[in-house]
Amino acid sequence: MPELPEVEVCRLGIAPELEGERILGVTIRAPKLRHEIPPALGELLPGCVIVAVRRRGKYLLIDCRRDGVEGTLIVHLGMSGKLRFAPLDLAPARHDHFDLRLDSQILRFTDPRRFGVILWQAGPPAAAEQHPLLAVQGIEPLSDAFTVDWLHAAFSRRNAPVKPVLMDSHLVVGIGNIYASESLFRAGISPLCAASRISRLRCAVLVDAVRETLSAAIAAGGSSIRDYVQSDGSSGWFQIQAGVYDRAGQPCVRCGDVVRQIRQAGRSTYYCPSCQR
Repeated sequence: MPELPEVEVCRLGIAPELEGERILGVTIRAPKLRHEIPPALGELLPGCVIVAVRRRGKYLLIDCRRDGVEGTLIVHLGMSGKLRFAPLDLAPARHDHFDLRLDSQILRFTDPRRFGVILWQAGPPAAAEQHPLLAVQGIEPLSDAFTVDWLHAAFSRRNAPVKPVLMDSHLVVGIGNIYASESLFRAGISPLCAASRISRLRCAVLVDAVRETLSAAIAAGGSSIRDYVQSDGSSGWFQIQAGVYDRAGQPCVRCGDVVRQIRQAGRSTYYCPSCQR
């Protein structure tokens, strides 16, 4: 599933083409993805100007305005969703479920597995973040609020292993399986260590490691493991830069010890037993 870096790369790809554009039409071909696409979008969106394209966690927020009335289109890519631009005359393919028609092109949402989300929240931009799907989201790891003091206090209440805690979107958003493994490797912290046992000093190292890992992933265009590609159709390359992810049985890039793979909370965890004690 696309995580914070992939969604941010998508936002960076579509924002320059969308902001300031007027929506001329809407086509809904699949009335239900994970949730029902509001049928009223066909009347609400035409004539709207796209004011901004934002991200909250793994959600894209497309802020719209028409005649002083505001609202936000909330989009989640799900497991296989893609947003891409298409020529006005390009016929839709089988899994092309939703179109925003602009002046010179279409923004098309494609989702073979139909786990994506397209919803509408009326009101100013701040109202979108109070939508039930977004109100439960945790702190943004690339924001100024993600501090050493905050992380240490949050960890002090969690006795579970640190990697599943770091992946809890109610605590911190967007740190998926790849990025949790890589952040802990960069910080030299074992994924088996209880979060509550990690010192403030180690939390400081981890905050920097999370920021560095996510920033590097965004710069690399995200990670293309299965379905994810960028809005222009190109693949992300962060996975080939990984220090431990998907490298079980291979030598650690730092010390040469063998990278191990275990299961935690139903997900594969990769780590170096020598570098991450």
